[in-house]
Amino acid sequence: MSTAAVFSLDAWSRTQLSLVEDALSAWVTADALPGRAWGAPADLVQAMRYAVLDGGKRLRPLLVMAAFEAVAVPGAFAARNAALRAACAVELIHAYSLVHDDMPCMDNDVLRRGKPTVHVQFGEAAALLAGDALQALAFELLTPADAEVPLALQGRLCGLLARAAGSTGMAGGQAIDLASVAHALDEQALRHMHQLKTGALLQASVMLGAACGMADEQAQQALSRFGQALGLAFQVVDDVLDVTADSATLGKTAGKDADHDKPTYVSLMGLERSRRYAQDLRDQAHAALAESALPQTAALAALADMVVHRRH
Repeated sequence: MSTAAVFSLDAWSRTQLSLVEDALSAWVTADALPGRAWGAPADLVQAMRYAVLDGGKRLRPLLVMAAFEAVAVPGAFAARNAALRAACAVELIHAYSLVHDDMPCMDNDVLRRGKPTVHVQFGEAAALLAGDALQALAFELLTPADAEVPLALQGRLCGLLARAAGSTGMAGGQAIDLASVAHALDEQALRHMHQLKTGALLQASVMLGAACGMADEQAQQALSRFGQALGLAFQVVDDVLDVTADSATLGKTAGKDADHDKPTYVSLMGLERSRRYAQDLRDQAHAALAESALPQTAALAALADMVVHRRH
């Protein structure tokens, strides 16, 4: 009797991350890319590369690639290239958001991914421009000048990413977060804030991969539920780690939510209930994968486990 091979998230992630890192390094460059008349200023690109390369969990690109593999037809090389572009694009959006969130006008943080934040390293003006440029580059990657990504798919990917990053997604959630300092939120309001601020981009990562793989309606709906549960679980665990881990482990300033009097799951529910809620959300994510009826969901399931069990 044959036994199915046990899925190794570490091995799978190493393969995917090698592709993503190489692509990010090639695309975040001062050189002229196809469709550009000239290259970018070297100082600006230096700040952009500092913000996005050599750091971070790369959870969002991994979710794109895992969702793509769950729904893709084997051998679909062109679709895989589109998924890689989407994986890099969502990481650029994430990186830009961190650059801006860390600035003095927002969270005023000095540590990110274990090194000085971009505005500390390069100055506020350079950080602002680097974030702007990273955001624009994300959509440039999704709309290559050649026919590598079909026009209909380009439009769909851009729409998914724009909605997740904009006023009804990540930016809107950050606005609610800033307005909520020193204010008590009930569980429903806190969930809504985090579904926008953190969850929207994580959910979109899953849906970007699904779009590249041409998922059917049943799979799309199930993967959307998976992404929503995982996105909220990520934030619950983030709130837990903010009070249980140190800055060296996190690679960012620990305890800053309490210092800034921000509402969190821990401040609302307490530590143990927050941990149980994260586990419940993980179970919801696994249930959604089962409902998808997709055969290749091991990477997605393992990423959900990693989100809840992570230590940084």
